[in-house]
Amino acid sequence: MVTIGADLHKRTHTLVSADAVGRKAASCTVKATAAGHAEALRWARQWPERTWALEDCRQVSRRFEADLLRAGERVVRVAPKLTAGARRSARTRGKSDPIDALAAARAALREPTLPVAQLDGPARDIRLLLDHRDDLVAERTRIQNRLRWHLHELEPGREPGLRTLARMRVLDALEAQLAGSATLVARIARELVARCRELTVRINELERELAALTTVAAPVLLQLSGCGVLSAAKIIGETAGIARFRSRSAFAMHTGTAPIPVWSGNSDRHRLNRSGNRQLNSALHRIAITQLRVGGRGREYYERRLAANDTKTAAIRALRRRLSDEVFRRLRIDEFGSAVRAQQAA
Repeated sequence: MVTIGADLHKRTHTLVSADAVGRKAASCTVKATAAGHAEALRWARQWPERTWALEDCRQVSRRFEADLLRAGERVVRVAPKLTAGARRSARTRGKSDPIDALAAARAALREPTLPVAQLDGPARDIRLLLDHRDDLVAERTRIQNRLRWHLHELEPGREPGLRTLARMRVLDALEAQLAGSATLVARIARELVARCRELTVRINELERELAALTTVAAPVLLQLSGCGVLSAAKIIGETAGIARFRSRSAFAMHTGTAPIPVWSGNSDRHRLNRSGNRQLNSALHRIAITQLRVGGRGREYYERRLAANDTKTAAIRALRRRLSDEVFRRLRIDEFGSAVRAQQAA
């Protein structure tokens, strides 16, 4: 049994095979093309039993990973921090493509519970749509800021209120207000208003599309108090399949909600976990704050933590950890339901 580590780049992939104790056996470099991927498979077939260890850099590794999975290969995803740790602990100094590929293989040997790769499904579609929406929202915000400066120049003190430039009636009023001015500033402002309208229409369309996909992919998650369509879409897209986490504790480490133990002598304490996926952590935080506002079980748990002499910050952190477990449970239910529906359709 060998483990084939890969250091992946935009134009080339370097592969290194390692035996069961991490000793380098052979290496090769192929082009990052379909023909290069086929060549890598032919090279790897000299070992009947093999596992591929790919550094988890999705934009670079996605196509190679998909080709391996379609060929029936077993692929595990290695977090970049693990390859960095394996490289630092190696006796070979320096950094090269073969060294990085061997580090990926050794990290996979050292961590037997790494997530196993699978072909992308609805989670990838949701993430792509959500990322596209986030880009459009950022572009709209930039245009709105420029528009406000032009409106201030035209008539100081009469700019629209904060967070109102995404409302159609406000944009309609601005167009009517600017129509009577022939200045260059007014002309530019009219163009910016039109662009804001165009972006708002597209952003709303994307949100409706995300709502339809999320309702099918995670109906149980959407029933969680405080979890709206965008938060659910962010969780689904960033989780990329709940089955790759062996337990709720592993998922909590991934979300950055599991506290890190810090012991000194007999003192058992914990500190804030600043690692993990910050996008997931942010989504859980939004759900927690919403639950505090609307009341319910989340608010009750928060108040119990305060009564136990927790600070407000510590109580919110504890609520995020509890929400991580609940999200894990609901995603497991949703994934099981999706599998059942797929079997029935087949």
